[in-house]
Amino acid sequence: MSSSTKKVVLWSKTGCHFCGEVKAFLTERNQPFENIEVQGNDVLRDVLEAKYGIRHVPVIEVGGDGKFEALLEPDLEKLAELLARADEAAAV
Repeated sequence: MSSSTKKVVLWSKTGCHFCGEVKAFLTERNQPFENIEVQGNDVLRDVLEAKYGIRHVPVIEVGGDGKFEALLEPDLEKLAELLARADEAAAV
């Protein structure tokens, strides 16, 4: 996976404190991300439940080329590690 194909997807909702922290973390690091707003759209929560067995946000997916790893908790240290692993994989 090259760094140009690394993709970050944030599942969030308006008013979610932890979601805001993750957005700020990614923005401060100039890491582009796609935000999927789940508020008012239960179908998207159904997708989270089908994929990960949860309906809460934030959920952060990092990957590319059809392979993603998800972080199901708002732990910024773990997110930094996940982003670093994706960068290392891109360098290989």
